[in-house]
Amino acid sequence: MKAVVMAGGEGTRLRPMTANQPKPLLPVVNKPIMEHVLRLLKRHGFTETVVTVQFLAALVRNYFGDGEEIGMALSYATEEMPLGTAGSVKNAQDALRDDRFLVISGDALTDIDLTEMVRFHRENGALVTIGLKRVPNPLEFGIIIVDDDGRIQRFLEKPTWGQVFSDTVNTGIYVMEPEVLDHVAAGESVDWSGDVFPKLLAEGAPLYGYVADGYWEDVGTHESYLKSQADMLSGKIQVELDGFEMSPGVWVGEGAEVDPEAILKGPLYIGDYAKVEAGAELREFTVLGSNVVVKEGAFLHRAIVHDNVFVGPRTNLRGCVVGKNTDIMAAARVEEGAIIGDECVIEAEAYISSEVKVYPFKTIEAGAVVNTSVIWESRGQRTLFGPRGVSGLVNVEITPELAVRLASAYATTLKKGTGVTASRDASRAARTLKRAVQSALTSSAINVQDLEACPVPVARYETAREDCSGGIVIRTTPGDPQGVDILFLDENGADLSQSAQRKLERVFSRQEYRRAFPGEIAELTYPPRVFETYARDLFRCIDTRGVREAELKIVIDCAGGTASLVLPQLLGRVGVEVLTVNNRLDEVSPTETLAERMRDLQRLGDLVSSSRAAFGVRFDTVGERVSLVNENGELISDDRGLLVVLDLVAAERRGGRVALPVTTTRVAEQVCRFHGVQVEWTSTSQDVLTKATTADDIIFAGDGRGGFVIPEFSPTVDGIAAFMRLLGLVARTRLTLSQIDQRIPEAHLLKRSVPTPWAAKGSVMRHVVEAAGDRTIDTTDGVRVVEDDAGWVLVLPDPAEAVTHLWAEGTDRDSAQALLESWAGVVEAAGS
Repeated sequence: MKAVVMAGGEGTRLRPMTANQPKPLLPVVNKPIMEHVLRLLKRHGFTETVVTVQFLAALVRNYFGDGEEIGMALSYATEEMPLGTAGSVKNAQDALRDDRFLVISGDALTDIDLTEMVRFHRENGALVTIGLKRVPNPLEFGIIIVDDDGRIQRFLEKPTWGQVFSDTVNTGIYVMEPEVLDHVAAGESVDWSGDVFPKLLAEGAPLYGYVADGYWEDVGTHESYLKSQADMLSGKIQVELDGFEMSPGVWVGEGAEVDPEAILKGPLYIGDYAKVEAGAELREFTVLGSNVVVKEGAFLHRAIVHDNVFVGPRTNLRGCVVGKNTDIMAAARVEEGAIIGDECVIEAEAYISSEVKVYPFKTIEAGAVVNTSVIWESRGQRTLFGPRGVSGLVNVEITPELAVRLASAYATTLKKGTGVTASRDASRAARTLKRAVQSALTSSAINVQDLEACPVPVARYETAREDCSGGIVIRTTPGDPQGVDILFLDENGADLSQSAQRKLERVFSRQEYRRAFPGEIAELTYPPRVFETYARDLFRCIDTRGVREAELKIVIDCAGGTASLVLPQLLGRVGVEVLTVNNRLDEVSPTETLAERMRDLQRLGDLVSSSRAAFGVRFDTVGERVSLVNENGELISDDRGLLVVLDLVAAERRGGRVALPVTTTRVAEQVCRFHGVQVEWTSTSQDVLTKATTADDIIFAGDGRGGFVIPEFSPTVDGIAAFMRLLGLVARTRLTLSQIDQRIPEAHLLKRSVPTPWAAKGSVMRHVVEAAGDRTIDTTDGVRVVEDDAGWVLVLPDPAEAVTHLWAEGTDRDSAQALLESWAGVVEAAGS
């Protein structure tokens, strides 16, 4: 058998370490990652190997040559353009002969038993065998489920937390029969996991998964790069270290000079011809490359220092990486997570803060305190996007500087010369940050249409109507007056999809933003009559027949938000008697706490009952969501409000489909079935719900949190449009909201959140699937387990916090509570 080593990756997430060298050549304990892979292949008898190369291909070929030095026969298949994981192997087909072959990544560290994997493949008669490994965080890998015999049942490439149904992931190690290449088009970009395997699985081809017990680490991030060094020094991977063990855990290469007065606390590694002077202290998991000099008084702990680096006296390096040919002068300090590129000079007493990236060939002046990268600051949070866009405390986590970098990253993902809308809520903080955003966009050759203070639904509608490429909305975090959310919109006015968010995150983390030439700096304009246009189009699309004849009286609470800017133009034309409260822009209190919200809803209820109104509506401060009060002044909860509006829409339309998140009570199905309407269940992600509503037969959608989508007007959540639609429905049905509520069956849906460490989330989901046994499961979002007629439970990892959410619904409250307790126990046990 021959092996194929894929070594064409750029390793963009590892920059600046990979700014001027390919990822497979990154050293792990002083040997390139790919050399460790080749030595593993040799141990298992794979001496003839084809290496696929693309990015900086000459460097890989020059380093390994024909493989004679490591006792192998290497040949190379060069891609003129990136061909994907499958396309690169297809490109090497001529060198493989018509025989079974093994594919392995040249930038993942492993000691998996390849001989046993080949035996497993042969005994099962597989077309393809995929090497699998259980990992704590499966988000960046392809998740795979196999049956008891190892046959693959399902896989999903790079999921969100809501899609995680196992912690068993694709290692990128494959044993393949030669005919599999017949399914790969030549000269095109084709991926195994994204293109070939799904097609083969659908055709019933014998695809198997071999769950490996050995070590495997995808060295794709700075954290995993440091971890792989520590794991190798700790003996967690079976590999031979060159040199000799001077004392337990202290490895020293050929020709190295270590003064007896140096302090060494292993495990650590000192490379060939390195020199460590008296008084220097090297602590655990430190790796020195060849020809490194460490002067007296220097302190290194978990530091990875590449070849030919000078470490001056009294320097302090902790948990950082220093590129080759770099000089770190006296008393300089480099903190955890910092990355110094190749051939840099860090002058005396300079301070490089945590997570800072210094790109190659840069000089940091003496005494400088660097808490950003050389040009831009690096982010420190786990993920950029949360459930409400990018969120944080004003002028602490979300600063004007951060807003500029976010907008610059967003602009880099768009074409020069396109347009973007910018809008805000009534707060002063949002106004300030919007100005920073506008500067960044125009300086990146993106034209900006400033909508000023504007309801979010109007901003979404204007973004789609004006044929813009996207939009940015800045608003106060609901319930937290000290926080702010920055929402990024796509060309349809919807929240960015998961893939678009990831693209923006990659640009932001790499800190490589586009700038316009002076003649390309874009324009800032203020489009006229935005609210009038929105109101006009809303009346064209929303059915308000019968409203004037019904002589309704309504009470509206604008919550001091931007909905007050649009409602007067609508209410004057619709023909209802309206009592409006908080009909102003409140800059000082742009949001409210839960207690303040409940207080205002109680006041709204009192006004509705005392004025004998048909119902009351309270908008949130940006006009996206509504809370309902019935004619008796009683608050209708958000989940119950969804059922009431759903019943009204379904009763009038008598056909079509509605889109609802999987967390919605299944009473919604009963309501829809009664009126001849079908339900399409979606994930809880707002962008997925929005995408579902674009189908022609979707008549309604809701998120269960006071957000409603009226598809005949817009595919996005719109509280103002929902209110206008509700007016027409109530006027024509001649029933009160309490009467409609009473005819809907009671729901028994409970929720709980269980603390779950990040490292245990994948394991938790795997245990949930295993605990489900033969029960029906649904993985639309998280894992939903159906307990026959007794109800169901949904287990969903939170994408932004270390918790797992559970929903349970039963035939009564006691059965729902029992379900919740039972499955909460499964989650707690798996996460402990």
